[in-house]
Amino acid sequence: MRLRSLLPWLVLAPGLAFAQADIGKAWFNAGFYSHHFDRDKGLADGNPGLGIEWPLDETYSLTAGLFRNSDRERSHYVGLYVMPLEFHGVKFGAVVGAFDGYPRSNNGGWFPALIPTAAIEGKNWGLNIAIVPNIRNRLYGAMSFQLKYRFGA
Repeated sequence: MRLRSLLPWLVLAPGLAFAQADIGKAWFNAGFYSHHFDRDKGLADGNPGLGIEWPLDETYSLTAGLFRNSDRERSHYVGLYVMPLEFHGVKFGAVVGAFDGYPRSNNGGWFPALIPTAAIEGKNWGLNIAIVPNIRNRLYGAMSFQLKYRFGA
């Protein structure tokens, strides 16, 4: 297994080690659904995968995962959700992190990302809604939806 495949988990591991060991706080997801702005490009809207989001407090959460991206390639991500605003139960902020696996972005290598995000969270179910920017000749923009589940909350 290549280091590129292990990097998201290596970055997330220290945060998990220092966080409380209560796994009931963690959110798990099975990837994304992306509604692309460029509907004529033949992109994959369904982006199955596996991810985790570990809340550090009410504002910050670590996240990491892997998924099949819209170019039908394997991607990994690591990041930090920063969600300082809340309005009627909806959190607003951004995820700051890095992605890989997009052939036109850094030849499939890692690149930084800042993605505006909203989150709706209940006891066990949640939904992250993100606006992925369109970066000309590198990344196709989309409205991304990530359903998440928390065990034993």
